[in-house]
Amino acid sequence: MPPRADLDLPRLLAAAERVLDSVEQTFSDGLGAPRAVGKSGDDFATEVDLSLERRIALELQDRTGIGVHGEEFGGPPADSGPVWILDPIDGTYNYSVGLPLAAMLLALAVDGEPVLGLTRLPLLNQRYAGVVGGGFTANGVAADPLPPTPLTTAVIGCGAFNVRSGGRYPGAGRAELYGALSHRARRLRMTGSTGTDMAYVAAGIFGGAVSFSYHAWDNAAGAALVRAAGGVATDVHGEPWRVGSASLVTGGPRLHEELLQVIADSGVADDDETDESKVDQ
Repeated sequence: MPPRADLDLPRLLAAAERVLDSVEQTFSDGLGAPRAVGKSGDDFATEVDLSLERRIALELQDRTGIGVHGEEFGGPPADSGPVWILDPIDGTYNYSVGLPLAAMLLALAVDGEPVLGLTRLPLLNQRYAGVVGGGFTANGVAADPLPPTPLTTAVIGCGAFNVRSGGRYPGAGRAELYGALSHRARRLRMTGSTGTDMAYVAAGIFGGAVSFSYHAWDNAAGAALVRAAGGVATDVHGEPWRVGSASLVTGGPRLHEELLQVIADSGVADDDETDESKVDQ
C-alpha cells in the first residue's frame, strides 16, 4: 500500500530524528539500569524505559500531531490511521547488564503498514533511518540497495529462545530451525535485540534475520528499514509483514526466498499455536 498523499514523510522523519537526538544522552547515561517493573515471564522494564517512552511520546505528539503507541504505556491502536510505534529500549536485558547491544526503535505505520523507520544504537554510535520507497541511510549516509546475497555466504540474526518454551512457535521448533540454518548460512548471531538484527539486515551487515515476536514495537521499525533498503519483510509464511503479523523474516530478495524455504522445511511455522502469552521474543 503506498503511503497516504497527505503525509510528508521526509518532514516526519526529520522530526523523529530530532526527537531521538534529544534523548540519546539519557539513553547512554542509563546503561546498567536495574529491573524496575516486572512484566510477563522474565521480561521487565527499567525506569529508563519508562521515562524515555513518556518523553519521546510527548515530543513526537507535539511535533507531528500523530499519536504514539509504545511498549510500556500503549496508546492509540497500532493498526489504524497514522501512528508512531515506539520501543524506547529494545534489548532491555542487554541494557540492564551493561551490554551495549540495545536500541531505540521508532516507526510510523499507516493503517498497519510501516512507512518509515528509525533504529538508534546510541552506545555504539550507530543510526539507521529509512522511508519505504524513499531510501535508507546508515549514520546519515545513503546506502546502495541490498545485493542479491546467497544464504551460504551470509550472517543470519536469530531471536532468543528457550528450548522448553511453548506458545505460538515452541522453543524446540526454533532450535530445529536454527540447527538447520547452521548448515546453510555462513554464521548465526543472537544479539538479544530484534531491532538491531533488522537494522543490520538493512545495512548489509546481516544477510537476513528471523524474529518470532508478534509485538509491533519489536518489528515495525526493522520491517520499514529493510524495505527502504530494497529488501523483503514478511512473516514466516511469506505474507508481507504488517502490524498484527506474528513473526518477521527479512533479507535481500534472493536470500529471503532461501530463508523462507529453510523455515518451511524445519516445520517451525506449522506449530502456529494461539497462546501468545508464552511466546519468547
